[in-house]
Amino acid sequence: MDIGNFALDVLKFTLSGLLVVLGAYFIYKGQFDSYYNFKELEYKKMVVKDVLPLKLQAYERLTLFIERINPSNLLVRLHLPGMTAKEMQNLILTEVRAEYQHNLSQQLYVNNDSWNIIKRVKDDTINVVNQAMTNLPENASAVELSKVIFARLSEIEENPYELALLVMKNDIHQL
Repeated sequence: MDIGNFALDVLKFTLSGLLVVLGAYFIYKGQFDSYYNFKELEYKKMVVKDVLPLKLQAYERLTLFIERINPSNLLVRLHLPGMTAKEMQNLILTEVRAEYQHNLSQQLYVNNDSWNIIKRVKDDTINVVNQAMTNLPENASAVELSKVIFARLSEIEENPYELALLVMKNDIHQL
């Protein structure tokens, strides 16, 4: 009988100890969850505080990129008197590619759709310039190339540079 009472006492103490531990767990679980949720919120605030300015700066730089490769700005900025169309084409392509390379790292901070539009605008700009050259004679001037480029852009129903800027503005408003 002594062993039976001993076993019963051990079982009572074990169960009561287990109940105390479970009670403490459920009492403190809410406090621990609140603490970890608070810490997670603090972390997210810190990330937003540090990353948001970088994202805004990336959108600013890409807006500037779009404006700089827009032929209405690019051709005026790069034109030098007496330039041939071939020289102008090479200068435009070099400038567009250099601008793109300079802003390549900004893709880390912008929406994938925005980055794809940036690449598309760059590629379309290069294609418009190259296609304009195919219709010009060998000795054409840079002014003639500019006229053909502007004529091709005027044939496009919606300005791709303005559309790209609109998409980026929408992304910024969502931030």
